[in-house]
Amino acid sequence: MSPRDGEVRASDAEREETVRQLQRGLSQGRLTVDEFDERVRAAYAARTLGELAELTRDLPRSLW
Repeated sequence: MSPRDGEVRASDAEREETVRQLQRGLSQGRLTVDEFDERVRAAYAARTLGELAELTRDLPRSLW
């Protein structure tokens, strides 16, 4: 993602995909329930693709 891409407004579908990635992270034991809850709240509040990317940056790409 280029710096400019991170400023692009996120869609509802992109927020939902981020939540699915977080769910997979939780199911694999990569996130605690508290981390998952916090990140899901942040995903639904995210305005940009950069904000969404930050929520999954420490998870392996194989989750999506």
